[in-house]
Amino acid sequence: MDKFDTAIINSLRQDARQSVSSIAEQVNLSRSAVAERIKKLEQTGVIRGYQVLLSESQKEGVSAYFEIQHKCPRCADVVHVFHAIPEVITCRGISGDMDLLVYVHAPSMRRLHEIREYIDTHTDIIKIKTHVVMSEWINNMGE
Repeated sequence: MDKFDTAIINSLRQDARQSVSSIAEQVNLSRSAVAERIKKLEQTGVIRGYQVLLSESQKEGVSAYFEIQHKCPRCADVVHVFHAIPEVITCRGISGDMDLLVYVHAPSMRRLHEIREYIDTHTDIIKIKTHVVMSEWINNMGE
C-alpha cells in the first residue's frame, strides 16, 4: 500500500457510495487508476466489503463490551468460549489488567445477561466487567 491507496481508503471511509470520479479528484489520480486500485484492494482483502452502519439508537437490541480476565497461559486457550456465542461480534486480546475485550450484540438485556452468566460459568474466567453501550457517535471500524 502506498499513499494513494491510503488516500483512497480514507475517502471510502468518509463515503463508500461516492463515485470513482469523485475519489479520483480527491486523490489526484485518473478515474481508471482509482478503479484499478480499488479492485486490487478488494481482491487482496484489504477492503473486505461495504456495509450500512446504523447509529446505536436505531439498532434493535443491546450491545456491550465485556472485559475478560482469565487464568489460561494464552488467550487462544480460552477463545473457544466466545466462538460458542453467536452474538459475539469481536473478541480481541488487550493489554492491561484484563486479557480480552469482547463486543456482543444481543436481542435483549435478558439475553445479554444470559451470555454473561454463561461466560461466568467457565472456570478459566477469573473476572468479567460489563460495559453496556448507551450511544455511539463515531464508528470508523465498519463493524
